[in-house]
Amino acid sequence: MIISPTPIIYGLIFLAVLLLVEGIYLMAFGKSISLNSKVNRRLDLLEKGGQREQVLEQLRKEASQHLKANGIPLYSILAKKAQMANIAFSPKALVGMMGLLSFVAFLGLKIGTAASTPIQLVVALLMGVGGVYFWVNKKAKKRLSLIEEQLPDAVELMVRSLRVGHPFASAIQIVAKEVPDPLGTEFGMIADESAYGREVTESLKDLAERVDMQDLRFLAVAVTIQSQSGGNLAEILDGLAKVIRARFRLFRRVRAITAEAKWSGMFLSSFPLVVLGVIQVTKPDYFDTVKDTPAFIPAALVVFTFLGVNLFVMKMMTNIKV
Repeated sequence: MIISPTPIIYGLIFLAVLLLVEGIYLMAFGKSISLNSKVNRRLDLLEKGGQREQVLEQLRKEASQHLKANGIPLYSILAKKAQMANIAFSPKALVGMMGLLSFVAFLGLKIGTAASTPIQLVVALLMGVGGVYFWVNKKAKKRLSLIEEQLPDAVELMVRSLRVGHPFASAIQIVAKEVPDPLGTEFGMIADESAYGREVTESLKDLAERVDMQDLRFLAVAVTIQSQSGGNLAEILDGLAKVIRARFRLFRRVRAITAEAKWSGMFLSSFPLVVLGVIQVTKPDYFDTVKDTPAFIPAALVVFTFLGVNLFVMKMMTNIKV
């Protein structure tokens, strides 16, 4: 049995790319971008001696820098995800990271594989760009998941503050002090913008659009309607908190119900590729008798097309909106 190490080398190089980008990010920013700190990043910057206006300007720049850089080549594919993840790297730094990782991957491919240089260049570029996209997408999902979990508690904290007599701006400020990141810093920015004269409703709308979350849009709409027509804001937000918790419970229930179908779709889509990889590793000459026939390439394209369609259909069937 002949075992080819090439697939393993490709996998190890891609894993090294992911570890490298995470390591560089942690070295550059460390605990300042941690999502698990009990003191949110805005308060940490203020405690280190930063002026309120300077801290607000820095946070606002980080919160909008990625969407403003959609015109950078290769960057538009991850600009929205980078914005949702609130990556502290600047857009140019992320593009430079893609180039650095592509170069590292090319060196690894040059040393570990015997493929031609054009193929190595293409694969290295895909690894560099794909590695950064995979990393940013993972960060975005983690951050949005934390915001979804924190939002009901934050709304209920505002309700309690309103019921004891605090104005809404003070309720926002209390959330900014008591809630950890990522929501604490976001509400701290809203509190600071309100202190400098911006409407709270506008800041809430910007936050909802920036992180692309339906529950935050509900909050922004509720506050906007109350500010225009009046009413008991505490009761409105209390009802909203209950709705958000109910949606969150329903979403988890739907995710549990569709878990089997999702894993079935992943298995049905990945199993042929795994078998293909095993065949290439254990018997590289398995397709030698048919790969030069005219029908081989069209048949392979048809098979991979059906695999892609299967993955897309299974994802559509299990992607239930709540």
